[in-house]
Amino acid sequence: MQYQIIGQTVPAVEVMLVRGESMYTQRGGMIWQTEGISMKTNARGGLAKSLARMFTGESIFMVNYTAEADGVRIAFGSTVPGTVVPVNIGETPLVCQKGAFLCAEQTVELKAVFTKKLSAGLFGGEGFVLQQLSGYGMAFLEVDGDMVQYDLRAGEVLKVDTGNVVAFTPSVQYEIETVKGLGNIIFGGEGLFLTRLTGPGRVILQTQNFNDFAGRIISLAPKSGS
Repeated sequence: MQYQIIGQTVPAVEVMLVRGESMYTQRGGMIWQTEGISMKTNARGGLAKSLARMFTGESIFMVNYTAEADGVRIAFGSTVPGTVVPVNIGETPLVCQKGAFLCAEQTVELKAVFTKKLSAGLFGGEGFVLQQLSGYGMAFLEVDGDMVQYDLRAGEVLKVDTGNVVAFTPSVQYEIETVKGLGNIIFGGEGLFLTRLTGPGRVILQTQNFNDFAGRIISLAPKSGS
C-alpha cells in the first residue's frame, strides 16, 4: 500500500492499492475512488464490538474497500480543518479519543477500551470508552487544527484540556484532575477538569478543540424570534 496526504486546510489521504489490498473506514469517510474497488459494509468484529464502538463516537458499521485490480486509488477525508496523521500501528499501538480514527488497513484492529479510573469516565469529557488501535499496518488519524507530539519520560506529567487530546501510547497513564481554585473554575474558562497524562510514552495533541469551536458558533447564532 502506498499513500499521500493531499491538501492543507481540510486534508485527505489518498491510498494506492494493488489487487487484494483493503482499507476500512467509518461511515462517510470515503471522498473519491477510481474504478476497480469493491465496497462492503458490515458490523466489523461482531455486534458486541460494534455497539462498543458506538460509544466511542464511531458508527456501528464500518465500510470496507477492496482493490480488484492493481493501481486503484481511494481517498478518505477529514471533516474539519486540520491534519491527517499516518501511524504505523505495528511500531506504535495507540489509545485514541473518540472521533480520531479516519481509516486503516484491514490488519489494524480497532476496538473500544474502558478507562480504568471512574473519574476519567465521569468527568473526562470523552466518557468511559476510548479507542485502541493494535495489530500491524497503517492507520490514519483525524486531528483538528495542527498536531503536536510529546515523548514523555517516566513520571513526566502533561496536563491537557480534554478536547485537545488525540491519542497516546498504552504505556501512558490517563487520569482526570480538578482545576484548583474556585476563581479559576468560575472565571478561567477551562471548566472543572483537566486530563493528566503521565509518562513514559508518546502523546499526540491537537491545537483546536472542535467542540469548543462549535459551541462558540452556536452561541453566536441568531436566536429564534430575535
